[in-house]
Amino acid sequence: MASLKDTEQLTKKLEDVVGELRSELTNGNVDFQKVVALADELGEQADGVAETFNNLNDTLMQGLERVKSGGGRSRSSSSSGGSNGEKSGSKATTRS
Repeated sequence: MASLKDTEQLTKKLEDVVGELRSELTNGNVDFQKVVALADELGEQADGVAETFNNLNDTLMQGLERVKSGGGRSRSSSSSGGSNGEKSGSKATTRS
């Protein structure tokens, strides 16, 4: 199971790219193609981090909503539901 400690790897990658970008900008002989490539990589990495944390937030909020609505019975009942189990009280109506 992933932990918040594992997410540090995501931010570490961002820090590494920022360090490379900073180094390129301060070395006195700026290679603008390299700066553009690093800035692009930084944007992609940042988007990935944002998406990861957004997904984590969505998952936590869904769990909290299930508990508040009285649907948080056990872990095993949610493991087969995947992301389709947004409304735990309407299991019978979600199947077609």
